[in-house]
Amino acid sequence: MPKPESFPIEKIFVPTKQKKAIKPEIVGEIAESILDIGQQAPISVRLDGDRLVLVEGLHRLEACKALGETTILGVLVPAELAQHKPQLAERPEVEAERIKMARLKQLRLEKEAAEASTAALRGNATQAPRAGSTKGLRDNPKASPVRMLKAKPKSLSDWITQQKGSGSRY
Repeated sequence: MPKPESFPIEKIFVPTKQKKAIKPEIVGEIAESILDIGQQAPISVRLDGDRLVLVEGLHRLEACKALGETTILGVLVPAELAQHKPQLAERPEVEAERIKMARLKQLRLEKEAAEASTAALRGNATQAPRAGSTKGLRDNPKASPVRMLKAKPKSLSDWITQQKGSGSRY
């Protein structure tokens, strides 16, 4: 497999067909993951004349764009390989991405449960806090209680604004 290298984001062309597949919630989850642990999987690009064309990694590319990155890790694949990609089920990196997305979904669900618990406590101030409201947090050092109590952003730009306000990189 080719070694990952850094590519300028502005030089990567995304085919219209791929642009239609963008899911903002996935972009947001990947952006948060990139902020926490960095980009783990490179995108795939191919040369088409003098431009780079995205083969795989649309949501990673969009997440890096949303974070204000100017470059992204990727691998340059030959055009022949780009046209004959193996089926998604055959690719181990797809399974790794699914596992990562499942972890992010679990964190989001835990956050929503913590928010619901906090809202319930605010509604009934005499009720004692539940010991189980942070269940799962002790096992995940990246899921701090402070982070879990933030309001869930409605859009990627709200998320970025929230990240800037919290003192994180964005």
